[in-house]
Amino acid sequence: MKAIVGATLIDGTGRPPLENAAVVIGDSGRIESVGLAAGAAIPPHAEAIQAEGMTLMPGLIDCHDHLSSHGYNLMGRWEFGEPQSLRHIQTAAILEKVLRSGYTTVRDAGWMDAGHKMAIEQGLTKGPRLVVATSPISPTGGLADRCSPSGHHQPNTSDPLLPIGIANGVEEVRSMVREVVRVGADVIKFATTGGAASRPGHGPRDVEFGPDEVRTLVEEANALGRRTMCHALGGPGLRMAVEEGANSIEHGCYLDDDPELLKMMADKNIFFVPTFSVYTFHGERGTPHGQERAKALKHHHILSLQKALEAGVKVVAGTDAGGWGHPNNAMELECLVQAGMSPMQAIVAATGLAAECLGLEDETGSVQEGKAADLLLFDGDPLKNIAQLQEEERIKLVMKEGTVYANQLSSQLPA
Repeated sequence: MKAIVGATLIDGTGRPPLENAAVVIGDSGRIESVGLAAGAAIPPHAEAIQAEGMTLMPGLIDCHDHLSSHGYNLMGRWEFGEPQSLRHIQTAAILEKVLRSGYTTVRDAGWMDAGHKMAIEQGLTKGPRLVVATSPISPTGGLADRCSPSGHHQPNTSDPLLPIGIANGVEEVRSMVREVVRVGADVIKFATTGGAASRPGHGPRDVEFGPDEVRTLVEEANALGRRTMCHALGGPGLRMAVEEGANSIEHGCYLDDDPELLKMMADKNIFFVPTFSVYTFHGERGTPHGQERAKALKHHHILSLQKALEAGVKVVAGTDAGGWGHPNNAMELECLVQAGMSPMQAIVAATGLAAECLGLEDETGSVQEGKAADLLLFDGDPLKNIAQLQEEERIKLVMKEGTVYANQLSSQLPA
């Protein structure tokens, strides 16, 4: 049993911070009590962690990452650049790094097989709680069709556990949903538009699937107990994703073009995952056409976030990291604040609302009695400077389900 005493608590619900708080964690890894330190009933045998002057928060959540992706070059995308064993070890190192930075849950949005999740759950490696999409689904020429610039199709998936993800027509789409569920997908990722990094001639407002295919995909995913996340930037493809009820819209850069969609999203409880971080890369170091697209959508993207907040859409944090590297995931919180969110809104977007987006609101996302002790103890005040969450030396303690995975407290608790 442990007790964290004296910190200022930001609980992930959006409520004002609670100064001089006490949080008691049971041996089961669950939070047993939350309240003021003064008068708190802390069992005498509990390991007390003195945290005066620090901030205690829920473990952070990234709703859109690519943890097993290690480059945008063709060999990297086709996974032919090095042995698969090396790639898996690289991914394991990234998983531990992400956890130690304060991220206790991550939804991987494509190309990670379920084995990494199994390895974490079995204690073979350290990492955040994972929600995996396995193979994204698109038609020929879409997101899942990772062809070369010369038009050569990827010879085959390099991992026999991962379906290729390409499906054309209603029956192929239905079958592909079943196939990715069979290999362990927790969520169904699909695409209805191109993007900044898509091939020349297939951009952010260009359509991939048709309405019947999207309707079938969402219906089949829901029938199999899976949520859906849709890569959709703008145009008719974005509208069909909202109309057919995708559970979250990834990117949504041109939502401002069609304000009616924002009301529909709020009414249908569809989450918005803007992923500003990835467009920072595309705008600075992407392909020539990718840079042009990222710069063209920037104003629309910021306006889409602001209008989404006004419309009551639930905005959550996701980086879309992977192809361009694995920087600190909290970069996205700084991007959200720069785009118009308050620091508290950005924190809730990466905690309470993010857990709800993933369907994990009963398990994590807030510091409340009965939930898993996914906790981040931080030396600083993110409400004054959200960028401090990216400073590794400020991350003093990270717990996932009550187990300590990172410890920079000088004389307390082993890591």
